[in-house]
Amino acid sequence: MFQGINHIFFDLDHTLWDFDRNSESAFEIILKETLPEVSPKDFVRVYVPINQSCWKLYQNDLITHEELRYKRLKDSFESLGISVSDALIHKIADDYIAHLPNSNHLFEGCIETLEYLYEKYTLHIITNGFASVQFKKLENSGIHHFFTTVTHSEIAGVKKPHAGIFELALAQAQASKEESVMIGDCLDADIGGASNFGMQSILFNSGDVFIDEEIFQISELSQLKELF
Repeated sequence: MFQGINHIFFDLDHTLWDFDRNSESAFEIILKETLPEVSPKDFVRVYVPINQSCWKLYQNDLITHEELRYKRLKDSFESLGISVSDALIHKIADDYIAHLPNSNHLFEGCIETLEYLYEKYTLHIITNGFASVQFKKLENSGIHHFFTTVTHSEIAGVKKPHAGIFELALAQAQASKEESVMIGDCLDADIGGASNFGMQSILFNSGDVFIDEEIFQISELSQLKELF
């Protein structure tokens, strides 16, 4: 199925870098200092789906970067019935961005899989995440050297699933659609975006959630070694 592939493009958050675990680590530090009565586990439980909803709005240009940072926290505290001032929310938002890249949990099998693929293919990142934060994640987790190019939405001017970010990524990689594949966790941004652009794609379905669509998917990164 994946014959003729020379370039493999990865999403970063929720695909290689374990966003949920790293968020919990960051909030453990932040909430201990600012709101010690709030359980980090309880907070992350409501934060994760709210954050995903906010990112969908951001990807579709329905909210700005700053609105995303504020809204995901404001809505999470409200969901828990906790009243927090706007000033404190903005402080936590800044602290979160500062602490998040310092937690370096990767999905199981990430390093071994990248080492295997690196010997045979040219690897790249396409991310909607904020550039400065994403580069810190790659460096601090020790995987930046695997990737020849990193294309982020800030330099592209558009976000996945927009075709423009895929066009820029392929141009930077000096790759064609036919020799490229996109691997990511998001049905809309990664899989839909790549497919509409004309690239093959693989869904990283780490939760092994049933998807009633004919989409090629894996539940563990190590499965990529069997495909490539």
